Amino acid sequence: MVSSRGGAGLFLALHVLLVFYSVAAIFSKLAAQHEAFSPLFCAFYLAALAVLAIYAVGWQQVLKRLPLTTAFANKAATVVWGMVWGVVVFGESLTPGKLAAAAFIVSGVVLFSSEGQRDEKGSDGR
Repeated sequence: MVSSRGGAGLFLALHVLLVFYSVAAIFSKLAAQHEAFSPLFCAFYLAALAVLAIYAVGWQQVLKRLPLTTAFANKAATVVWGMVWGVVVFGESLTPGKLAAAAFIVSGVVLFSSEGQRDEKGSDGR
């Protein structure tokens, strides 16, 4: 599931980075729960911006080491993390439809990543 230019560690680092990126959505939603430009609004908004700034640097490092298609295909996993954070942090409900959507996203990422690895090796598997 990982490019020959990367390894399992790089793939894991990509997903840790994507989890970190998804945290910006938590801060954004927390900011939205407060009056605009109030101290808490500003604190949460600045926290979201800080997460995005750190993520941007990490994302550039990932793009140096993984094929662009692999990196962007795996970015879809942030939708699943958004669902997780909605349930854990905000007490949102997890419906069968949301679970099906998460399974669909994860299976798409796995299929795309494994197909990309096969393409890089060539049709004869070498």
